[in-house]
Amino acid sequence: MTSLYKNKNITIIGLGKTGLSCIDYLQSEGANIRIIDTRQNPKGADQLPKNIPLHIGGLNQQWLLESDMIVISPGLAVKTPEIQTALSAGVEVVGDIELFCRAAAKPIVAITGSNGKSTVTTLVYEMAKAAGVKVGMGGNIGIPALSLLKDDCDLYVLELSSFQLETTYSLKAAAATVLNVTEDHMDRYVDLEDYRRAKLRIYHNAQTAVVNNEDKLTFGEGENQAKQTVCFAEHDADYRLKIENGKQYLMAKDEVILPCDEATLVGRHNYMNILAGTALAQAIGIDLSAIRTALRQFKGLDHRFQLAHQAHGVRWVNDSKATNVGSTVAALEGLTVEGKLHLLLGGDGKGADFSELATLINRPNIICYCFGRDGAQLAALSPQSHLFGTMEQAVEFLRPALSAGDMVLLSPACASLDQFASFEKRGEEFTRLAKLS
Repeated sequence: MTSLYKNKNITIIGLGKTGLSCIDYLQSEGANIRIIDTRQNPKGADQLPKNIPLHIGGLNQQWLLESDMIVISPGLAVKTPEIQTALSAGVEVVGDIELFCRAAAKPIVAITGSNGKSTVTTLVYEMAKAAGVKVGMGGNIGIPALSLLKDDCDLYVLELSSFQLETTYSLKAAAATVLNVTEDHMDRYVDLEDYRRAKLRIYHNAQTAVVNNEDKLTFGEGENQAKQTVCFAEHDADYRLKIENGKQYLMAKDEVILPCDEATLVGRHNYMNILAGTALAQAIGIDLSAIRTALRQFKGLDHRFQLAHQAHGVRWVNDSKATNVGSTVAALEGLTVEGKLHLLLGGDGKGADFSELATLINRPNIICYCFGRDGAQLAALSPQSHLFGTMEQAVEFLRPALSAGDMVLLSPACASLDQFASFEKRGEEFTRLAKLS
């Protein structure tokens, strides 16, 4: 079969893992490739084949205009003036997920949302594996999507960000979900509706949509609607919770998935993740016995409400993946702590409105320790707050105040990049500090 890209002049913007996967794929397709990275010392430059030209430190408008196609990094907005100039000149602009969707010949489960998407993506992957399906997982989590094409999978499970969806046109998901929509990346979008519209693109040409009945912003509309829809919620939904004789159950329509106490994931927000994952898995024909097996074994993801350390009756919980307000709200809702909750907040808020946290943190047993770029804004939400330059200073301050029954929770409601290389590095530092107790 003739390649779509043979002898085409293609400029890839952004190196790193995803950029290198695009180079690998497009080289195998016979394209003429150039690379642009706006950083002075891009990650992955040392792995670049010598025959591929590289422009660093900014965008090269001439290269962009000479391209048949631009493959843009999710980190660069399509609204960037140089990209708009290229679009106006008739140059096609896509992302790596679009290249993947054109090439993938097997069903795709697509997952997005402001919070919970990595957990749900991994759950569906584990459910498929438990059913004996040859499944690949990637996208915004772990492996770049294009790298999955080498593995001859029978199913792909993709976590997709709003940034990736902006430049994706050919996705026809077998099952797709927007788990929730709360403020995030407000430094990139005009408003919440602009951000939501990017998310809803996941439903375009989808077979089954899984929507959140507690969040109407997750419902498809216009051309971004699936052929059929199922819903999840705590009550009044296809996938829901049920209490009988004082015991709580996870339900798929009229069938019991599991009693809640048999699932390894705990907390209301995780029960919602399980319901969404089960709905997606059933939509592609995975049976309940495989789903149950996966749920009994799944241990959760690193840096997502994970017990980092326990000593002297104090639990240290690492929720560093809470990089936006909605994620921290989800962690705090329904959380019960025997003693005091020592909450670490702070970092780069990405222009978000923090006010939603105020009612949740203004409780007698919650003390906040705020740090980083937006620490002062967060500290202003509660009179029981302390302000520090760094997370380490905050932890050293709170340590002497700890008593048995307390919890120290890192759920920062902010990105980490003002002080850490990634949310993972922030979580690792928190765990290191916890283990000094």
